[in-house]
Amino acid sequence: METDPTETARFMEILDAEGQLLAAAAERAGTDAKVPTCPGWQVRDLVRHTGMVHRWATAFVAEGHLSYHPDGGLPDLDGAALLAWFREGHRTLVDTLTSARPDVECWTFLPAPSPLAFWARRQAHETAVHRVDAESALGGTPTPLAPDFAVDGIDELLSGFHARAKSQVRTDVPRVLRVRVTDTDDALWTVRLSSQPPVTERVTGRADQEADCEVAGPAAALYLALWNRQPFPAVTGDAALAALWQEKSAVV
Repeated sequence: METDPTETARFMEILDAEGQLLAAAAERAGTDAKVPTCPGWQVRDLVRHTGMVHRWATAFVAEGHLSYHPDGGLPDLDGAALLAWFREGHRTLVDTLTSARPDVECWTFLPAPSPLAFWARRQAHETAVHRVDAESALGGTPTPLAPDFAVDGIDELLSGFHARAKSQVRTDVPRVLRVRVTDTDDALWTVRLSSQPPVTERVTGRADQEADCEVAGPAAALYLALWNRQPFPAVTGDAALAALWQEKSAVV
C-alpha cells in the first residue's frame, strides 16, 4: 500500500472538526447527561475516554514508540476543567499529526500504508463515532457524516478490526454476511463467518456468492449500525446473523 498524502491530510481535517463538534456537544449537554448510544455512560465518561485515547495516540507519533505503550489512564476531572483538558489533548493530537514527518516510525495495530496514515485514519474514525455519541446526549439528529468517509470506516472495521484474532463474531458452521451500502457505488463486502476470525472481501460489481444475511443502508447509517450505535437500516435473510453482530462485535 502506498501512502496518499491527500487522503491522510483529509483524515486530519476530519479529526480536527469532529473533535471540536464533540467538545461543543459535550459542553451543551453537560457532563452529567446520559449517552444513549453508550448505555451506562454519562458525558463525562465519554469525554474522559476519548481524551485519553487522543493522548495515547499522540504519544506513539510524538515519542516514536515502536511497541505497544500503555495509556495514561483517565483524569479525575469534570465539568469545565474536563472539557478544557479534552480540547487541549485533541489540539495536541491534531498538531502532532499535522507536523509529523511522513516517514515517522511508530507502533500501529492495523495494516496501513504508513504509521502516520494509520493514526490519522484511526483517530478520525474514533473521534467521529464518539462525536455521534456526544450528540446523542442532546437528542435530535447528529451532524451528518460524509458517505465516502463512512464507507472507509466500514472497510476499516470489517477488513481491519474484525480480521484480528480478537474478533468474537464467529459461528459454529460457516455462514456468509453481506454488507451493502446503498448510496454510493462499489461499497459491498462479503464477510465469511466461521469458528475462526471473519474473512472479509470487498466486492467490485455483483457479488457471486449467495449470502445468508444482508445488512444494507446508506453509508453513514450503516457505519453507525456496524459500530452498534443504531439499528441496521435493513436486514434481509437470516436476521440471527445481524443479531450476532450486534451481540459480539464490540471491539476490544
